[in-house]
Amino acid sequence: MKHKILVSDPMSESGLELILKNDAFEVDLLTDLKEEELLEIVHQYDGWIVRSGTQVTARLIQSASHLKIVGRSGVGVDNIDVEAATKAGVIVVNAPDGNTISACEHTLAMLMALSRKIPAAVQTMNEGKWNRSAFKGVELSGKILGIVGFGRIGVEVSKRAKAFNMTIMAYDPFLTEERAEKLGVQLSTLEDIYEAADFITVHTPLIKETHHLINEKAFSLMKPGVRIINCARGGIIDETALYKAILSKKVAGAALDVFESEPPTDHPLIGLDEVITTPHLGASTVEAQEKVAVTICEEFIRFFQDEPVHHAVNLPNFSSQTRKALEPFMELSVKLGQVAAQLIEGGPKTIDITYSGELAELSTDLLTRYLLMGVLKRYLGSQINLINVKHFVKENGLEYNVKRSPHAEGFTGLITLSLKAGTQSRSISGTLLNGYGSRIVKLDRYSVDLPTEGHLLIIQHHDLPGLIGQVGTLLGKQSINIGSMQVGRTSVGGEAIMVLTVDRHVDALHQAALERLEHIKQVTFVDL
Repeated sequence: MKHKILVSDPMSESGLELILKNDAFEVDLLTDLKEEELLEIVHQYDGWIVRSGTQVTARLIQSASHLKIVGRSGVGVDNIDVEAATKAGVIVVNAPDGNTISACEHTLAMLMALSRKIPAAVQTMNEGKWNRSAFKGVELSGKILGIVGFGRIGVEVSKRAKAFNMTIMAYDPFLTEERAEKLGVQLSTLEDIYEAADFITVHTPLIKETHHLINEKAFSLMKPGVRIINCARGGIIDETALYKAILSKKVAGAALDVFESEPPTDHPLIGLDEVITTPHLGASTVEAQEKVAVTICEEFIRFFQDEPVHHAVNLPNFSSQTRKALEPFMELSVKLGQVAAQLIEGGPKTIDITYSGELAELSTDLLTRYLLMGVLKRYLGSQINLINVKHFVKENGLEYNVKRSPHAEGFTGLITLSLKAGTQSRSISGTLLNGYGSRIVKLDRYSVDLPTEGHLLIIQHHDLPGLIGQVGTLLGKQSINIGSMQVGRTSVGGEAIMVLTVDRHVDALHQAALERLEHIKQVTFVDL
C-alpha cells in the first residue's frame, strides 16, 4: 500500500523527485487551496508537505485522520500548529540548513548594492539618463562590518566579507573568545558594534529580546554614515526609528529584504533614495528551494521506513515508562531554565545540572532537554525544541554537565541548574511539593519558596532596617502591586535577597529607580 502525500505549496519538482519517483509514495501536487478546500481532502493523506503559503491549523490537523507527518520545506514552522500536531501524534519536520548559503549570498548582494548605489543607478539608466556624479559609492575594503547574530548565516557572511578585506565585529550571546579567534572575528558587544561599524547586518531570530533590537537608542550610538542590512526577520529593526535616522543623515543607507508586516503597504522606507528593498528573497534561489525540498523528501522516506528523522521539531520518542516517571518534572524543568536564563546578562557559557534524591536514580535525558530548552529559548526563540536543543547547544559552543546526588536537602527529588557566563555565576533549585506543584526552593545560596509562574522581582541588597519599606513605597508609587514577599540573608547586616511576586511587568525604568536606592546591589525582573 502506497503512502499518500499532499504537497500544497509550489515547490521545486526536481527537489521532490525522491518521492515522486519512489514507488512507495503517491504524491498529489495541489496548490493554492483555501482552508475549506483542504478540509475536504486532508483526511486522505498520510503525509503533508508545505512551504510558507499553507496554514496548517489545528482545525485541519483534527480533520486529517490519517496524517502522520507534516514537513515544512524551509526553516520556520510558524505556519504549522506544532502543539496541535503533537497532541494528534503527528510529527513535524523542517529543513533548517537548506537556505543558509542563499540567505548569506543575498546579504552580500545587498551589502554591495548598498555601498555602490546600484539599484538607483540602474533605474536612471533605464530612464535614459547618464548621471555618474549622483552615484558615488564607498569601498568595502578597510571598512568594519558588524554582524549581530553569529549563527550559521552570520558565520558564512563573515567568511565572504573577509575576502573584501573587511574587519568583522561579531555579537552573539553564545560566541566565545576562543571561537571568535578561530573564525577570525572580533568578539564584540552590541554597543561596540554600534559605535564602530561602517556596515551592520543582522542575523538573529525574532524573539522577545530581539524585537526592535536596533532602535532609536541604538541609532544614537552609531557613527554618522553607517549603513544597515536586514535579510533576517522583520521586526529586529525598529523601522520608524530607521526612517528617522535616515532623514537625519545618521544612517547613509539601508538594504531591507524583510519587514515587520509583509507585504508592506504605504511604507515610508519604500521609495527613499537611500533604501534598497527586496520582497523577502533570502531563500529564493533554485538551489535553496531544491535543497529544502530534498531534505524534506529524505525525512519522509526515513519516517515511512521506520528510521529516525533528523529534523523533527516536536516531541522525541522516549519510552512511555520513562515519560510517565518524569512527566511531573517536565514543566518544572522548563521553568527553571527560563528563570536561570533571565538571572544572567548575555548568554551562558557553561550549564551545570544536578539531579538529587529519587531523580538521581532515573534516566533524566528528557528533563535535561527541557532544562536546556528553557535556557536557550530566551536567545533562540521558537526554533528550539526537544529534538534539536542539544544540536544548538553544540553549535553555539556551550558546555553542559550532568551530576547526580543521593542528597536532596530534605526533598524527594530536587533539580539544581547553574549557569556561568564570564564572571557571573547563578544557580536555581526546584522541586515538586504536594498540594503546591512546581516550586523554586533555592536561589543561589538563599532558601526560598516561589511559584514557577507570573512575575518575580529579585532584589539583591544589604540587610539593613527600613529597606523593604522603601522598596514597597517606591513600587506603590509606580502602581506595581506586590502579591507576596520573601527575604533571605547570610547574616544579620550582611548580603540578602528579597523576592517579590508582582502583578505586572516591571520595565527597565522602574528597575533602575529601585537600583538607585541606597544599599540595593542589583534588581532582576523575571517574566514567567
